[in-house]
Amino acid sequence: MSCHSPMIGEEFTRADVEEAARTGRLLSMEIEFSLRCNYRCQYCYVEQTGDTAGEMAPDEIRDVILQARDLGARKIIVLGGEPMIYPHIMDMLAFIRQHGMHAEMFTNGTHVTPETAHRLYDLGVQVVLKMNSFDEAIQDELAGVRGAYRTIQAAFDSLRAAGYPADGHLMAVSTIICAQNLPEVTRLWQWLRDQDITPYFEIITPQGNARDHNGLEVDLPTLHKVFGELSEIDRTRYNHHWDPQPPLVGDRCLRHQFSCLVSAFGTVRPCVGVTLPVGNVREQKLADILRDSEIIGDLRRYKQTIRGPCAACEKASVCYGCRGAAYQLTGDYLASDPLCWRNAGREAEIMTLPVEAGKLIPQQAPLKVADRLMSVGERVAVVETDLRTDSVFVRADGTLDPAAYLELIAQAAAAMNGFRATRRDSPEPEGYLLGARNLEILGPARVGDTLSVRVFKATRYGDFGIIEGAVSRGETLLAKGEIKVWHKTGAAVPAA
Repeated sequence: MSCHSPMIGEEFTRADVEEAARTGRLLSMEIEFSLRCNYRCQYCYVEQTGDTAGEMAPDEIRDVILQARDLGARKIIVLGGEPMIYPHIMDMLAFIRQHGMHAEMFTNGTHVTPETAHRLYDLGVQVVLKMNSFDEAIQDELAGVRGAYRTIQAAFDSLRAAGYPADGHLMAVSTIICAQNLPEVTRLWQWLRDQDITPYFEIITPQGNARDHNGLEVDLPTLHKVFGELSEIDRTRYNHHWDPQPPLVGDRCLRHQFSCLVSAFGTVRPCVGVTLPVGNVREQKLADILRDSEIIGDLRRYKQTIRGPCAACEKASVCYGCRGAAYQLTGDYLASDPLCWRNAGREAEIMTLPVEAGKLIPQQAPLKVADRLMSVGERVAVVETDLRTDSVFVRADGTLDPAAYLELIAQAAAAMNGFRATRRDSPEPEGYLLGARNLEILGPARVGDTLSVRVFKATRYGDFGIIEGAVSRGETLLAKGEIKVWHKTGAAVPAA
């Protein structure tokens, strides 16, 4: 699945992008109508479970499209699954057009017949065809389905016969750069350029099916070389000038400044690669989700928030690498991109979860009980601790003192805050436990147990917050409660 975003100055101006980021509005929205798909692409970001029960109904989809329009979206990008096997696809594309927006659709070519190609053309749909190779065997292998190559070629011919590409009717080809198609990447790029078809070439994000197909990988020096070769071809043959930078060839991904993804189940995420839910349109309005999300806010302020080598890169003012690759490989959506060749040899400078909690919290032995920060999401974090005999919170009989549950929750909250404070724009971590309520002890913990502490920032007003905490051993809940904290965050506005 492609991660293409328009190049600044081509579709959305720099001023448009900066205004959208500053005001919390949208210029585009990506949406999955359904995850149903007839292919099993080796590189697909979707983990193919076959479960499509509970997907949004057409009325729900239409409603969120209108919400995006009201937030300023000019384009709706239709992902999948395979959109052309969605039974209401033409009605949805017409709906987008009727309400003053453009539609861009990624397709594997299924059902793109001469008739449907003309209908797509009449609706002004920008069509992005997934094509990875001139070789039939390689294309079928990558798609995971025999006959994929012929389907793609037939769709290509139908789209060309319908009039694509033409003014107002973009036709593009989405291609992933992998070991299998590496020898033909430059030839495929030139073949598309010669026909005025836009090439959407990109590095694979290590998620979904790609995690199970390690044979796709291309090393960083080779990727750097390929990007450089394509840049030179574009400069000398087609008068396109761009600096090579991952993850998109000839482009840069700044989508988080002006876009978001709505899944087939209504879950809102920053993009297909940052698989962190920030809300659900079945429960909240899209505007409220985007306004209140700390993750969305962090990504929109990327010049202040990106960590590690990317923060000091000479390209930092116009690039933040691939957020999807950073999240999938480090667990941190603000980490430096490990798949950028500029970061080669600097892996030790890129923080990767899990991380030792002692680096993030003020408590030290013997009072420290939080051992590892495992994950961080939308106002949520998970910390692990191993109960040892030398802990001051362990009683003579080897059980954990009930009062320690509050300390576990407090230190987990401190670890979450300390992790956020490693950003460029954050003050030194500082915080105080102001009180507790509703503590319930449901079971004992003993020496030798590994406990998981989940904390959720339920409410925040400036630097004050209510943290909900739960302590578990495996699937067994041992304690839960709430704490009131003050953390130096520099927050200036209240959030629910």
